Amino acid sequence: MEIVKDMLLVIARILTILPLLLTAGLFMGKRSIGELPVFDYLVILVLGSVVGADIADPKINHIHTVIAIITIALLQKFIIWLKLRHRKIGKMLTFEPTIVIYEGKMLDENVSRIRYSIDNITHMLREQKVFGIDTVELAIIEPNGQLSVKLKQEKEALTREDMSILNRGGGYDIPVILDGELQTDILNRTNFDQSWIQSALGDYAVSDIFYGAITSSGEFRFSIKGEKTDNLPPIKH
Repeated sequence: MEIVKDMLLVIARILTILPLLLTAGLFMGKRSIGELPVFDYLVILVLGSVVGADIADPKINHIHTVIAIITIALLQKFIIWLKLRHRKIGKMLTFEPTIVIYEGKMLDENVSRIRYSIDNITHMLREQKVFGIDTVELAIIEPNGQLSVKLKQEKEALTREDMSILNRGGGYDIPVILDGELQTDILNRTNFDQSWIQSALGDYAVSDIFYGAITSSGEFRFSIKGEKTDNLPPIKH
């Protein structure tokens, strides 16, 4: 009977902790979830330890865990505010960017100082689709451990400006039909109405359309439900 009680207690704790963690994560913001600088990484580790101990041991007072999570989230927000207001404190709580390649040469002193190996650097370069160090003008290890790369000018890709092509490119879609349902709230925020959509669909009804979108250039593109395509490329796992 005691085991069943403990199991139910653990389940109840999971059901209460997960929404609280989600709220704390949203409160702390994208930065603490995505980039993970050193301080945010420690925050995540501490949160994991607190939650893990609470879930695994029913004898721990649950309210203490709740208070700990709220305190950690508030502390993280306070530290971020402090770092923004006082640059010296920010520098103490995180790593500085480090230049590891300059004008095609790897800087061994800087690489050694941050305890990266040559293999680490070359691997990160390949992830950036750079396969030759001599093509790099500047490469920087950022505070979050990621590598930023600027290629030498002659190795950089041409831009539309370089080619004097000033007309507008790609654009974007505004989805107005999703799986046969007209998104009237979105359509009302465009310069088009339902009669224009039906005219663009021709003999098809809205319910026949799997995906329909108005492009930024004012065109209407759509995919029909159940439409068969025989010439798909043979891509398999």
